[in-house]
Amino acid sequence: MPKDAATLILFKYEAEELRVLMGLRNAGHRFLPNRMVFPGGGVDPEDYQAPVAAALPSHALVRLERAASPELAAALAHAAARELEEETGLSLGNPPDLSELDYLCRAVTPEGAPIRFNARFFVGPARLADGGIAGSGELEGVDWYALETLLTLAVPPVTREVLLQLQRWFELDAETRATRKVPVFSWPNWSEE
Repeated sequence: MPKDAATLILFKYEAEELRVLMGLRNAGHRFLPNRMVFPGGGVDPEDYQAPVAAALPSHALVRLERAASPELAAALAHAAARELEEETGLSLGNPPDLSELDYLCRAVTPEGAPIRFNARFFVGPARLADGGIAGSGELEGVDWYALETLLTLAVPPVTREVLLQLQRWFELDAETRATRKVPVFSWPNWSEE
């Protein structure tokens, strides 16, 4: 059974170039060592009880709850904020303010993989985060990478697919973003929920 996980993709524009926060997974990790990824990780039991300053917007919660209980949906959003702070040093506040995040997509690690995740990807602007890039050492070289450059690198297939979903998300207006079906990646195909 895949472990529930959450990822937060922060973005900003620098010199009119879209950049996203990513880092290199530490070589000691069993899952995707030495690969470029977004900050994220598994949902912890504490995420179910953790307070937030403000919850996800209702449109994001509605879409998240299509494949998660309300309790899991809240825990996923908190886990995304917690993992961001643990892995990068950047914080959405304590307790975190999730009110400007959106739910981008979901990806499920294929059957047969030694470690499996059912990962939800959240997205939000960099201005939501305070602090300086530091982190726990789980991710190395954490920085703001140009989206176009990332698509030329040997990133994991799921990361490439999520980056392409992010590109599509940016092409949508706010109303369409809030009402669209959620893309779900299960190697090698996308579906919607």
